[in-house]
Amino acid sequence: MKTIKLFERVGSFAENKDVARDIRLKEIIPTVESGKDIVLDFSRIDAATQSFIHALISDLIRKYGNEILDKISFKSCNENVQKIIMIVTEYMQEGN
Repeated sequence: MKTIKLFERVGSFAENKDVARDIRLKEIIPTVESGKDIVLDFSRIDAATQSFIHALISDLIRKYGNEILDKISFKSCNENVQKIIMIVTEYMQEGN
């Protein structure tokens, strides 16, 4: 299992979708393809944009299907971040 601490890369407001894309391409996908689970640690993050979360995980759902969500854990998300994650995951699941 690999843990990615997002605060160290994005600060308290996760909005940069280019950073999210880099995390997805360079860390999440290689970890998942090696058979390991991944923890996205949202500790100390106050808010995230929908575009950030979309860039972080939507391509994974498109590529691997809804089952990929069983391999990804979202840790220490406040209520606002939880809502954004739910919006993105539900939207992507409707498309699959």
